[in-house]
Order: sequence, then C-alpha cells, then structure tokens
Amino acid sequence: MEKTEQLSRKKLLSVAGLGWMFDAMDVGILSFIIAALKVDWDLTSNQMGWIGSMNSIGMAVGALVFGVMADRVGRKNVFIITLLLFSIGSGLSAFVTSLTMFLILRFFIGMGLGGELPVASTLVSESVPAKERGKVVVLLESFWAGGWLIAALISYFVIPHFGWQAALIITALPAFYALYLRIKLPDSPSFNAIKTTEKKESSLRKIAKVWAKPYIKQTTMLWILWFTVVFSYYGMFLWLPSVMVMKGFSLIQSFQYVLIMTLAQLPGYFSAAFLIERAGRKFVLVTFLIGTAVSAYFFGNAESLGLLLTSGIFLSFFNLGAWGALYAYSPEHYPTEIRGTGTGLAASFGRVGGILGPLLVGYLVTADVSIYTIFFIFAISILIGALAVLILGEETKQKELL
Repeated sequence: MEKTEQLSRKKLLSVAGLGWMFDAMDVGILSFIIAALKVDWDLTSNQMGWIGSMNSIGMAVGALVFGVMADRVGRKNVFIITLLLFSIGSGLSAFVTSLTMFLILRFFIGMGLGGELPVASTLVSESVPAKERGKVVVLLESFWAGGWLIAALISYFVIPHFGWQAALIITALPAFYALYLRIKLPDSPSFNAIKTTEKKESSLRKIAKVWAKPYIKQTTMLWILWFTVVFSYYGMFLWLPSVMVMKGFSLIQSFQYVLIMTLAQLPGYFSAAFLIERAGRKFVLVTFLIGTAVSAYFFGNAESLGLLLTSGIFLSFFNLGAWGALYAYSPEHYPTEIRGTGTGLAASFGRVGGILGPLLVGYLVTADVSIYTIFFIFAISILIGALAVLILGEETKQKELL
C-alpha cells in the first residue's frame, strides 16, 4: 500500500512538475524575447517594461480568478484550464506583428500562468504527508529551474539563427503533452473529501474568510511576502538579458551569461528542499531572501565580468530557493475549504508587484537612473519580505492540513 502511494506521489510530482516547467519556459523565454524585440521592433525601454508588466497583470487576474475557482470546481479542472490557456496563447503570439496584439496575448498567457502556479502547489500540498510536504513542494518548484534552463538554451541557440517566433512555437508545443498527462491525474484527496459534505459558499464569503480574525495575521504576512518577492523577481529577471546588454555585452553574450546564471537555480532549489523539513520554512525563507538581497546589491554594483557572473549566480541560487519555500509555505496557512482562495489571493496581490517591477525598471532606465540604484531598490524590497516572515510568520513544518 505504502509503495503504491509513493508511486502515486511521484506521478503527481512529475505531471505537475512538467506543467510547472512549461510555465517557466514561457516566462524565461519572455525575458530573452524582450531583448530580441527591442531590436526587431525598435522598442523603447518603457515599451519593454510594459511587456513584462502585461504578463503580470494577467497573472494577477489569473491567480485571483482561478484560485477562487479551484475551491469550487476542484484543483485538477483548474489545472487543465490554465495549462490550455497559456499554451494556446503562447503559440499564437509567435504569429503577431504588432506590439498591441503581443500585449493582449501576454495578458491571457499570464492568466494561465498566474492561475496554475498556486493551484499546483495547493494540489501537491494536499496530496502528500505532512512530514515530506515541504520537500515535495520545493521539488515541484525546482522544475521551474529546468524550464528556465531550457528557455535559456533555446534562446541562445534558436533566437539568433531562427528568430524569436520559432522559440515561442517550440515552447508552446510540449505543453500539450503535459495537458494529456494531466487529464488522467486524480484530484486532491482533501478536496474530494469535502466536496460531498461542504455546504456551498459564495466566492465572496470565501474571500472574506481569508481576512477573518483567525487568519488575518498570516494573510497580512503572505501578502507582504508575495508582493516583495514577485516585485523584485520580475523586475530583475525579466530585465536580466537586457541589463547585460546595458552593461556593454552583445545580445548573444548576454544570453550566454544568463544561461550560466540560470544553472545555479537547480542547486538553490535542492538546498532549499533539503533544509525545509530540517530547519523549517521560516529559516529557509529568511536566509534565502537575505542572500538574494545581498546578491542583488553586488550585481547592481558589479563592474567586472567576474563579479557580475558570481553575483548573478548567487542571485539565481538564493532567489529561486526562496521561491520554492514560498510555494510550500503559502497553502499551509489555510483550511481546505479556503486554501485555493487564500493562496490565490496572496499570489494575485504579489502579481501587482510583478506589474510594477518591470515597469519601474523601464521608467528608471529611461530617466537614466543607474543599474546600481535599481537593484538596490529590489534588495530593500526583498529585505522587507524577509522581515515580514521573521516578525509575523508562523512555523508550519510538519503541520497537518485540515
């Protein structure tokens, strides 16, 4: 029986992880495509910022809508809808010839991305025992590094020779295979247990419950944490290839160096997965967020290639390890009937930060503000998130989900 359950968990992790990986491929490829579109479409810095921000606007809407929907129609159904939405949108965006149409499709792609991620972590959290839940969710998040790595490889080898359109088509097609696998996936045992007994509540009542007295402290903490992490991540990483170009490297060189930095994401995830059940969620989040802030500071200051690559590698290592812990930590603060809503709302508020981050970089670059100042702002943001966890956060290691 135990062996069967282990195989089932491995299947869940692999199927959910594939979808997660294709999410990451799409977000990762976007950072390289923004740099390529600047050349092809002669974009301004403000227009480049809007591409990343429109993606995050869609993610904010998707996290809210699909998070609430997951508590009504099930985690699996939302999982399928969101993957279909961003796969089709990504494929179609390869054929557009104007920035306006590209932005419209990025909104719908973002909806799929923003809806899938919190729902996937909720489904996996509800399907594994408490003693290994954190580790498994961080391992799920580690598929993000695989997706970014594939995106970096496609960008380095495909975009310079075949164009950004070919890269988008390549990233869209495999997602349909993940969709096929996901149809056979069982829904969350926790959701199945309550859907026959739970009295149906309106979505507004579920949203109100998230801010009710028993949950107000953890909701406040999660909203601050999500906002600061997403604001800094999308502000820094969507602009990473472009920042390398601003520092004097060619487009191909910038793709090559970002690929090297991306390799550090995997050990970041694996170290977080190793520590999260031993040292706890709070320790991993606070430590990795502080590491991210310090790395961001040095990356912004870097003048030499050596310091730039070293700080970029540590930035990837700590930031993505913190992301893994964030997805493990968030669903553990709510009961089953509002878990999708609570996690989705926190992620949705975080995506507001994802809207502002890339826009801020675009406007600051246009105003000739230094890269050092821009990355210092992101470092401060991350430290605020770490402080919120330290002061308001509760340790949820091995907590049984109700």
